Amino acid sequence: MHTAASGMEAQALNIDTIAHNLANINTTGFKSRRAEFHDLIYQNMRQAGVSNTATTEIPVGLQIGLGVRPVATTMNLKQGDFRMTENPLNMVIRGQGFFQILKTDGEIAYTRNGNFHLNNEGTIVTSEGDTLDPQITIPEDQTGIYIGADGVVSVTTPGNTTPQQVGQIQIATFQNPAGLESIGDSLMMRTQASGEAIIGTPGENGLGSLLSGFVEQSNVSVVEEMVAMIVSQRAYEANSKVIRTADEMFSVGTSIVR
Repeated sequence: MHTAASGMEAQALNIDTIAHNLANINTTGFKSRRAEFHDLIYQNMRQAGVSNTATTEIPVGLQIGLGVRPVATTMNLKQGDFRMTENPLNMVIRGQGFFQILKTDGEIAYTRNGNFHLNNEGTIVTSEGDTLDPQITIPEDQTGIYIGADGVVSVTTPGNTTPQQVGQIQIATFQNPAGLESIGDSLMMRTQASGEAIIGTPGENGLGSLLSGFVEQSNVSVVEEMVAMIVSQRAYEANSKVIRTADEMFSVGTSIVR
């Protein structure tokens, strides 16, 4: 019964993970997650190679598993589809990399959400007001904003049709990006598992290039998540039936004693 209960708990976590993925299907830059499990320790009823009759060796043993436990939820880093916005401050990273964000509390975070805006000071910020790092300020009298594939930000001003560079966008990558910790608002934090951020210019040293006027959509596949939900639900039902069957067996055994 405890073994089946561990299976029900595991599938409940799996459903929670799937629900979170589906809830964020329209979240810009969202990366889906998948729950991973390991089997628990085993009870050795008979070890392989140990002979009961001392005349022959037993080629296989008899082990009873004690259930399952969740060990991780891994991030799917597959790139999502692009959606055109025609807003020059909206950007996608074509390939590896994350935008570096300076939060209002001074912490550095990372995101694939390139839906940026200008605040009242002309600084490029996220929808939550956090600053794109390094900070880039756009002149108030600009008549056009241009962001190149290499992250160079240029503007045109009245009387000057030649774009003038006002900043350079840098992006970050990690030895193990799956080790980043999600903290909400489409932001992730560095952890010991992810390693230190490696900052560079878009398009160089394996980093992705930028594309202005687009945003990266969620990489959640509705079909895959629905199939996983059905499988998880059936597994939950099967484990609950094991508990019910075990209870009936105990009931029969109790009635025989009586």
